[in-house]
Amino acid sequence: MKAYQITQWGEMLKENEVPIPKPTGTEVLIKIRASGICHSDIHIWDGYFDLGSGKRITLQERGLKLPFTMGHEPVGEVVALGPEATGVGIGDRRIVYPWIGCGVCKVCENGDELLCNEPITVGTRRDGGYAEYLLAPHAKYLVSYDGVDEAWAATAACSGITAYSALKKLKHLKSDQTVLIIGAGGVGLAAVGMAKAVLKSRIIVADVDPLKREAALKAGADEVVDNGEPGIIKELLKQTDGGPYGVVDFVGAPATCSFGFQVLAKGGTLVVVGLYGGSMDLSLSMLPLKVVNIVGSYVGTQQDLVELLDLVKQGHVTPVPIIKRQLSEAPIAIQDLRSGKDIGRYVLINY
Repeated sequence: MKAYQITQWGEMLKENEVPIPKPTGTEVLIKIRASGICHSDIHIWDGYFDLGSGKRITLQERGLKLPFTMGHEPVGEVVALGPEATGVGIGDRRIVYPWIGCGVCKVCENGDELLCNEPITVGTRRDGGYAEYLLAPHAKYLVSYDGVDEAWAATAACSGITAYSALKKLKHLKSDQTVLIIGAGGVGLAAVGMAKAVLKSRIIVADVDPLKREAALKAGADEVVDNGEPGIIKELLKQTDGGPYGVVDFVGAPATCSFGFQVLAKGGTLVVVGLYGGSMDLSLSMLPLKVVNIVGSYVGTQQDLVELLDLVKQGHVTPVPIIKRQLSEAPIAIQDLRSGKDIGRYVLINY
């Protein structure tokens, strides 16, 4: 089978011919039909995450060996079962929930696989969906997407639940309180499209790109602002009567996080999602003086995925625009994603 793999950190993905894996035990072989390209794939491709102040965490240090096949948003068709696999049948089409824990630690035993310290995540720790076939370790990680557009389904298990999980952290807010979403890229737009299904609040979206602000309005934002505009902090504080009570930063850069913290209302919550990286100065005295919460949010649970798919089937979610590319275009598509020139989510198609 063809797989598009990292062979050198940061260099163009290479098309390699590799054996089709054979499922053993509880494993399930999936023929990939679509696989999303996530912005975090860029960090994996580069081989590191930026911690700020010149510090990095490298994937090589964490045990990831090359060549490696990325792709943690795969959907496809069941084509073979290991001898102990149950719960699915040949021909079933499923999303592969990728955020899989080791299965044996106390965290996993308590049902919190997302928090496992030794995960075996599809597409980040074990080979993923930039290929013609993929091995899922167990049928329990396969989720039906019947009634949902297949290309959109290929964004659900990361982009979709990342947005959904982040918004759920603000469900305590009231209808007269404002939420600010920073960043209208792929995940940010996904959040805008589902925000009204999750929150009662007024939704403002901040982005420096006018085309992305326009897309945010089409996706359901009540208002948009340019967070690079001089004087925008003072204007936004006035416009929201003291600041938004919820801020979700889907960029995670020093400038966006700093902006989010500065405009956050007293008693508000800043949810940091994006993995752009770096660090920012933070006045510690302002944490108690403003009585604020700063929360990290990382992807979402399998239950989040099920809930999100239900909202989509009920027509409560405005789907993010999808940019389809053939699987063979994976090396170019991820470079286009890095450039940030398109609006929406890239999805590799294999049919």
